Amino acid sequence: MKSSDDVKARMSTRAKAELFLLSLTVIWGSTFVLSKYLLESISPLIYIAVRFAFATILFGVFFPRKAFAGPKSSWKKGGILGVLLFLGFASQTIGLQFTGASKSAFITGMMVVFTPICQLIIERRAPKIGNVIGVVLVTLGLYFLTSPEGSEFNLGDGLNLLCAVTFALYIVYLDVFSKGSDAVHLTMAQFVVCTVLGFVSALLFESVRLVPTVVGGLTILYLTVFATVIALFVQNKYQKDTTPTRSAVIFSIEPVLAAGFAYLLLGEVLGAIGILGGALIVGGVLVSELSPG
Repeated sequence: MKSSDDVKARMSTRAKAELFLLSLTVIWGSTFVLSKYLLESISPLIYIAVRFAFATILFGVFFPRKAFAGPKSSWKKGGILGVLLFLGFASQTIGLQFTGASKSAFITGMMVVFTPICQLIIERRAPKIGNVIGVVLVTLGLYFLTSPEGSEFNLGDGLNLLCAVTFALYIVYLDVFSKGSDAVHLTMAQFVVCTVLGFVSALLFESVRLVPTVVGGLTILYLTVFATVIALFVQNKYQKDTTPTRSAVIFSIEPVLAAGFAYLLLGEVLGAIGILGGALIVGGVLVSELSPG
């Protein structure tokens, strides 16, 4: 039987981890508005490349001896995660050019419901009945969020839906690869891969646009330091100290916060039908993750 001290220590560790994850949720909720603002002066793929290039440099400064010293296995695993991370960011960022920050956040949040489906395919882990109900609810929510009465489904919504599926794959593979791998090595490998893919794809697939401004520079600095370097490292380090269910509940707050930021800073209004759709998506996430096995 575990002693009371062991239980208290475990609860303290979990509370600390969940406080970090909640802080990340606030940061990530702000990124949709800031990224949409930046896209007025910088093309999406070069934006990703610059953001992760700065992240790579800063991470190397934070961990000068450890960042590049990982074993080949960590770089291989981190490379796979980096490809998925880049594809997720690319589809989301390009999609932001065609849809609102609020819609982007709610659709991206559907990754929590897609994750059990990916687990079924990759890890042969059967979904719970609550997962199935959750998929139904978020599908209905997506319909209302992008209905003609609200704002019709467009290219940006489709790309963000692809982003949600990609991030779901990322979560599953992170769960698989993080076991026995150092968080610093995995994170650094992901930053390097995203940087390389960002610059190469920008040169190949888009007309590079970059208009330097002071506000834009400060925004990229914030997104790099807080939403990339600190956020991804903290997620890799602390998510294992709580349960996937509790993490999912915390992350489900993100689109609500993003909608609030979009309203305050961009004047975006979802409308009654859109709010209903967003509520159904959040409800579907909670049903999917809180239902019993």
